[in-house]
Amino acid sequence: MNSADVIFPNLNIIIDNLSRATPITVFGMTIYWYGVFVALGVLAGVGIAMWNVKRMGGNVNLYMDFAFIVIPACLVGTRLFYVIFQWEHYRNNLMGIFAFRSGGLAIYGAIIAAFTTALIFTKVKKESFFKFADLGIIGLPLGQAIGRWGNFFNREAFGGFSNGLFAMQYRYDEVPRSMISQDLLENLVYNDGVRYIQVHPTFLYESVWNFFTVVLLYVFMKHKKFDGQIAAMYLLLYGIGRFWIESLRTDSLMIGTSIPVSQALSGVAAVAAAGFIVVSLVLKHRNKEQK
Repeated sequence: MNSADVIFPNLNIIIDNLSRATPITVFGMTIYWYGVFVALGVLAGVGIAMWNVKRMGGNVNLYMDFAFIVIPACLVGTRLFYVIFQWEHYRNNLMGIFAFRSGGLAIYGAIIAAFTTALIFTKVKKESFFKFADLGIIGLPLGQAIGRWGNFFNREAFGGFSNGLFAMQYRYDEVPRSMISQDLLENLVYNDGVRYIQVHPTFLYESVWNFFTVVLLYVFMKHKKFDGQIAAMYLLLYGIGRFWIESLRTDSLMIGTSIPVSQALSGVAAVAAAGFIVVSLVLKHRNKEQK
């Protein structure tokens, strides 16, 4: 086995030249592959949302207007969320907050921004928030599923040591030291004299889980029992998957020194969504009986 950039040893997959993947230059501006996948995720998410709105007989123009507002709102949200939980790093470097290209985005900031923006937008437009969210929500997990592959190129969003089927190896010298946990140091792998860390590819787990979520939302879209059910299903499914995945990661944003922020939010989101679904179904059943 040669000293490739990335190796999936138990799948016999070897990827070379990842570290030399040429960034794209547009009008003199360098665009890295992380940004490319985020942009592809946004485009795909908006595309499938518009397709679903049309399929379900919704107002496509209304959702297009929303897209022009929510995309920049989510971008700001991802950055603010990251900065808030890395404030010690930015408190003496306020201009660094605006250095988006230096890295530092958190997907929960986008989720919070998307729901908040939708609440305000539907209030202004005098639309039902729950109906609105149900039709457009399918774009969010698809965008997340695609965008996660940017983490692959950035060598981030991975977990601790794994020797499972999907175990992945990164060159030790190409990964930020802050992301390398003690168990990874204790289980370094050598190929042709080159050191590798062998990790859970949590970016891959989350990408697959989000694609699975897209499929389930699509299947249930025409069979929902009440408004808000599809949006709640997204929060429930994403919350469950992310809660588990976050327990594996080595680069989580933390509350204090021991609680991963995203894991805590995922648990709250999943429980709240499950409660909303159960209560709504019970109330719907009672209303049927009373009639």
